[in-house]
Amino acid sequence: MLKTSDLKSKMVINIIDGKQLGGIMDIEIDISTGKLTAIVVPGPGRFLGLFGRNEDVVIPWNKINKIGVDCILVESPTVELKRVDN
Repeated sequence: MLKTSDLKSKMVINIIDGKQLGGIMDIEIDISTGKLTAIVVPGPGRFLGLFGRNEDVVIPWNKINKIGVDCILVESPTVELKRVDN
């Protein structure tokens, strides 16, 4: 059994291209079932990270391949960008 705090401390890596997507910023949970449906990582930075970030990246739970000791491997050929309203 994993705690959400354990998930947030892990680095998310896309196994398609080997890129580090960052740490988990947030999670999405289906309230009716109590199941985790997606993880949210920060979007890629703009011009050297100086002018903020793009929209956050939402990765559906079914795209997660493996949760390891210090990283989470996801398979996402086209990482979908989605605005996450706070």
